[in-house]
Amino acid sequence: MELDTFLLDGQLRRFLREDLEHGDITTEALFDNEQTALATMVARQDLVAAGMERVAARVFCLLGGGTITFGQMAADGEEKKKGEVLMTINGPVRTLLRGERVALNLVQRLCGIATLTRRFVERVQDLEVRIVDTRKTTPGLRMLEKYAVRAGGGANHRYSLADGVLIKDNHIAACGSISEALRRVRTRVPHTMAVEVECDTLEQVRECLDCGVQVLLLDNMDVATMRRAVEMTAGRALLEASGGISLDTVRQIAETGVDIISVGRLTHSAPACDIGLDWMH
Repeated sequence: MELDTFLLDGQLRRFLREDLEHGDITTEALFDNEQTALATMVARQDLVAAGMERVAARVFCLLGGGTITFGQMAADGEEKKKGEVLMTINGPVRTLLRGERVALNLVQRLCGIATLTRRFVERVQDLEVRIVDTRKTTPGLRMLEKYAVRAGGGANHRYSLADGVLIKDNHIAACGSISEALRRVRTRVPHTMAVEVECDTLEQVRECLDCGVQVLLLDNMDVATMRRAVEMTAGRALLEASGGISLDTVRQIAETGVDIISVGRLTHSAPACDIGLDWMH
């Protein structure tokens, strides 16, 4: 999903409203509207850039209108070393100080996700497999966090519950069986929409294949079982591996022959990057 400016601006305004509330009492007491400054956003660690232009710069633009200019903008997906400039900002002091915290909070989070995603992608880059995210995102930040995954070289799983059919273990338990869950879904869901089913065992894999399921989610299977599932499927369905995937295990899982590896930690456990806003004058 691309960043929609209309939707993004609404979110950024809410974030700014939360921080500003009734105004920035310190900045307003110290500076007038005429004073300007130049500041640089600097990487304080090695990172993969995400959101400098689309997010951080937009925060300052919403506050300062046409009074802000930018330079040395790091592109999404660009690798930056510790000490390198991510963006320069020139404009009213009041605008820079009002927007600093919100802009930094967001890009520190987004760069952290992009950086972790890049590490996962690098582990399997010579194999025919895609690294994708999940819906384990921070409430209110899903659009931005999934955008950061793409900046890091990953791909997106479904954005919301409305984007695709994924029959999971609790659906199956409530229906009584995979075949019954599929029967109910197929009476209600358009034929144009793919159906994915979560499988915990090889018996469930076999049942899904017999029922013509297009995508199988191999959940928390060990490598040997996953490899057997790939052999059983023999290209008849897409296979997605999920559950507890780490940098230590992703390569071994990819080598089983699965098509997709979904990694919740890309968004739920990515550490924020250390980024600073340094005053020039």
